[in-house]
Amino acid sequence: MICCPDDRGANRAVDRPTEPLAGPSAGPLLSLMDVTRDVALPDGTSLPVLRGVTFDVRLGEVVAIVGRSGAGKSSLLNVLGLLDVPTTGSYLCAGQDIARLSDRRRSRLRGEYFGFVFQQFHLLERRTALDNVAEPLLYGPSRGIGRRHDRARVLLERVGLADRLWAMPHQLSGGEQQRVALARALVRSPQLILADEPTGSLDGENGQAVLALLLRLVREERRTLVLVTHDMDVAARADRVLTLDAGRMAG
Repeated sequence: MICCPDDRGANRAVDRPTEPLAGPSAGPLLSLMDVTRDVALPDGTSLPVLRGVTFDVRLGEVVAIVGRSGAGKSSLLNVLGLLDVPTTGSYLCAGQDIARLSDRRRSRLRGEYFGFVFQQFHLLERRTALDNVAEPLLYGPSRGIGRRHDRARVLLERVGLADRLWAMPHQLSGGEQQRVALARALVRSPQLILADEPTGSLDGENGQAVLALLLRLVREERRTLVLVTHDMDVAARADRVLTLDAGRMAG
């Protein structure tokens, strides 16, 4: 799994937003038009997992994508997060045609503008909460460990873990681990957060608390959030809900 947002605007120990990539006057932040995605099978044939997907996401929106297991949600999230490219169709991210970018440029764009939150926390078991949050900063502009820790400390304080900086993952509850993961996703001030079942590994109470925290942070920082979920109660908190059915957008 990848969690490598950039630290633009994060070179001080404050949580300062980056400049917006786009706004209402500049058009959508993400725009998919007739996107398909085929997966190659061992026998040489291909399996279509996305079929003519079309939708836009604007700056500051919270968009939920719902659908049954096997509907193509994870495949769509991989395309949105620049982990895969469409087989056909057009995907514009921050005004750039993804199909025309080299692998290196796509990787750089992903690192600059995306943060990722997963159902499983994917914390480094032998690293403290502080080190886990600071880890993505190793992949940005060079800085000392003190400055990386300063930035990580700010985020952990914001997610309510100021007293757990030095805790190891096994010493944290599930809800605390997911809050560490949220802080990690935000540490390089990405413009877009992609969340794959962010409450799926938590019980109802912890799931609601983490969701409320994620939405608050996204809205306070004027970020954009696209989340995949099976939970309609989670989806109901979004500004807009899109339904994926057998690789197609329904409705």
